[in-house]
Amino acid sequence: MRIIYIHELDGWPHFDWSREQLAAPLAEARFRQGGLLGRLAGLGFDLNRQAEWQTLTSDVLKSSEIEGEHLNPEQVRSSVGRRLGLDVVGLKPADRRTEGTVGMMLDATRGFDQPLTAERLFVWHAALFTGGHSGLHPITVGEWRHASAGAMQVVSGPRGNEHVHFEAPVAERVDGEMRRFLTWFESPSNLDPVLKAGMAHFWFVTIHPFEDGNGRIARAITDMALSRAEGSPQRFYSLSSQTCQERADYYDLLEQSQKASLDITRWLLWFVGCFARAVDSAEDTLASVLAKARFWQRAQAASMNDRQRLIVNRLLNGWQGNLTSSKYAQLAHCSHDTALRDLTALTQTGLLRRGPAGGRSTAYELTGQRLRTGVRIQGLGVSQGSRVAALGIDAAARQRRLHP
Repeated sequence: MRIIYIHELDGWPHFDWSREQLAAPLAEARFRQGGLLGRLAGLGFDLNRQAEWQTLTSDVLKSSEIEGEHLNPEQVRSSVGRRLGLDVVGLKPADRRTEGTVGMMLDATRGFDQPLTAERLFVWHAALFTGGHSGLHPITVGEWRHASAGAMQVVSGPRGNEHVHFEAPVAERVDGEMRRFLTWFESPSNLDPVLKAGMAHFWFVTIHPFEDGNGRIARAITDMALSRAEGSPQRFYSLSSQTCQERADYYDLLEQSQKASLDITRWLLWFVGCFARAVDSAEDTLASVLAKARFWQRAQAASMNDRQRLIVNRLLNGWQGNLTSSKYAQLAHCSHDTALRDLTALTQTGLLRRGPAGGRSTAYELTGQRLRTGVRIQGLGVSQGSRVAALGIDAAARQRRLHP
């Protein structure tokens, strides 16, 4: 039997949901949000900016990772920091693709009070695909998808044995559907802002107006809606990071909700839960920022050169791997002897400590409180952990491989 998708139902896009089922989870999520924002208010300007820098970096990285795109963390951090007016000396400059992705994400939040229009979405799309390609495949950039691109389907499985999870409206409908969506998004509403953000995400990915990049743009629109709700361009929790942790449930709920009826209660319940867990996970960001602040307080008495500051900052920002004298020399662009002198000095001041191995295998790590970089999955919603989906998206067929 042919599947009837939600956008084909009579009454589309007039969604329905259970106010009773959502009332308690929504109230709890908003309570957690208020508590987080209250704690942030007491941090002070500098620590707030550091928390925002860390949050936005994670948001950009994870939004791309959800769709199988892996950006360079150092380049993302450099681009975000520069746009926030922070010191990015020593960080690797971002390439065009990274700059475009960061620019799009930050325009959504820092320009939250500007209207969302088709033209603005086209600029975002062009920023994501500066070369006019998705991977090796040319795509239509800065325009709604064309009928010539073929059916827009979400599929998994190997060629010849593919499973279609969803099929978007035909290209001829996209302009009208997007006009209706943008009018709704810009219209005043009594709907709770978190529910409006969840509905906007669902509605946009159902239309799937572009050949590629729909997921990243949907997440930018979601962040924009949340920034409007808070009346602030600053982001201190990353919904994209939490979604990446729960992407199996994310895909499952989208697929189920797009095939059932106009009732999207299950989707909104998951979205509200994911939002609450993102707020919870922001506590780890705050702990990390405070740990860094404590570290630099201890380091005030130490006289560090630029090389040492560069390496210490990398360690504080979660650099992976064993820091040996050889690795230090490579990262700091200095001789091995200079690296050894720098490491010895940092060890003598108590900022670093040596590992148990000796000789050239000696590894060094930061002393003091261990930074909390993990993510807690708890609270509301259907996810019970960081279960990872293995959808097997077909990367060769651009018009069919696009998951939300």
